[in-house]
Amino acid sequence: MLIFFVSIAILILGYKFYSPFVEKQAGIDPKAATPQERFNEGVDYVAISPVKAFLIQFLNVAGVGPIFGPILGAVYGPVALVWIVIGNIIGGAVHDYFSGVMSIKEDGKSLPEIAGHYYNIVFKGFMLVFTAMLLFFVGVVFIMSPAGLLSNLSYFEGTFLAGNTFWVLVILLYYFLATLLPIDKIITKLYPAFGLLMIVMTTLIAAALLMEAPHLPAVTDVFAYFEGHHEHDFLTPNPDGAPIWPLLFLTITCGAISGFHSTQAPIIARCLTNEKYVRPVYYGAMVCEGIVACVWALAGIAAFPGGYVELKAMLAQGGPGLVVNHIATSYLGVFGGVMAILAVAVFPITSGDTAFRSLRLTIVDAFNIPQSLRNRLLLSVPILAIAYLMTLLDFSLIWRYFAFSNMLLSTSVLWLATKYLFDRGTFHWIVSVPAVIGTSMTVAYIATAGIGLNLPMDYSKPIGVLVAVAGLIGLVMADHKRAAPAA
Repeated sequence: MLIFFVSIAILILGYKFYSPFVEKQAGIDPKAATPQERFNEGVDYVAISPVKAFLIQFLNVAGVGPIFGPILGAVYGPVALVWIVIGNIIGGAVHDYFSGVMSIKEDGKSLPEIAGHYYNIVFKGFMLVFTAMLLFFVGVVFIMSPAGLLSNLSYFEGTFLAGNTFWVLVILLYYFLATLLPIDKIITKLYPAFGLLMIVMTTLIAAALLMEAPHLPAVTDVFAYFEGHHEHDFLTPNPDGAPIWPLLFLTITCGAISGFHSTQAPIIARCLTNEKYVRPVYYGAMVCEGIVACVWALAGIAAFPGGYVELKAMLAQGGPGLVVNHIATSYLGVFGGVMAILAVAVFPITSGDTAFRSLRLTIVDAFNIPQSLRNRLLLSVPILAIAYLMTLLDFSLIWRYFAFSNMLLSTSVLWLATKYLFDRGTFHWIVSVPAVIGTSMTVAYIATAGIGLNLPMDYSKPIGVLVAVAGLIGLVMADHKRAAPAA
């Protein structure tokens, strides 16, 4: 139990003491005119209060990610909590914060445009391809997963509602409206309520687990893990032979660090009324997502008397959605069952619609397309039509490409933030060190993944380390070169 409270405390203290230091490096100017003030056009540049902006950003980046990922990562035991906390503080929260900073400083533009400004047209093209790819795969994944879950609910058995195609079309229709309409017609009205709902659900689950769960991890479990003592099933370092490096970091992204979050930054950057809100909205939302991830990692560890074996069996039977349903109904009863349905069906939809909206914005920014209704239709219809065709493919294939592009994009954004701080002459190490670590993990994953080089893990690990060392040496040399003229 103590490790859970320690994890939450560290996340809160990180926001309280570390985020002001990060903000100091970013050059926030509360007196500067925001993109919303300069470009208010009633579609995407619409003023939103900081509280609404926080709840929308929280739900945009959270969705079902900090629920499913930590449940899957719970097979690694309490070390999953360690990764969430460390990844969030030094990686994810900083990554999300600078995504918001750079977007609001650059007229609310999307990542590829920002990359072109700070680097060159080649890096802009690279970011455009992978940003668009990630957003598209996120949208497709969040059509397929909620449609599959809704069609398999026992409530709909024997009716037309049990058909997967029906739910795919319903979700696509909603995505079409959310992508096409001004942001204040659907998103700003529904998302704050759903954001509060996720906070309430997470709080109730955490309270129930702490009072009733059969196996609460202790701090000593983590020490035993690293010492190699594996008295409990959850302390198995490599369940089914899956190594922590880099697979744990790929399994738990939302809550720790996720490139998808950076694609959502322009949506709220175009709506903030003051630069001083960037830290509570972006950094704060990511810290809250880390807390949600800790709760569900705890749930995956603590709610199963049979430990890793029992959790693994339920995952094999129905995936993380079944685990969510089991935990919610076991600890919260009928109310929990309703909450579970919302968690596994509604929350992913709230990430899918903003993924397609962000994809529209990315294309509009890249090709300077006017935001008329006709142009929005010409973009939205073919994107969603292709997305429907993609739902006919194997889900696991789509998920692998989503995971790869998510990891690659988060690392690229950290390097982009490094350049931003380099140009400002401020303390770039807060983003450059996580960028080096992220590069190492990304290279190790690509080297060993089936969609990559498919090398043995014995080769991919040292390759990743070598790339990290080379990146660190390059940073030290660049920093020394930058400091020489000042000296």
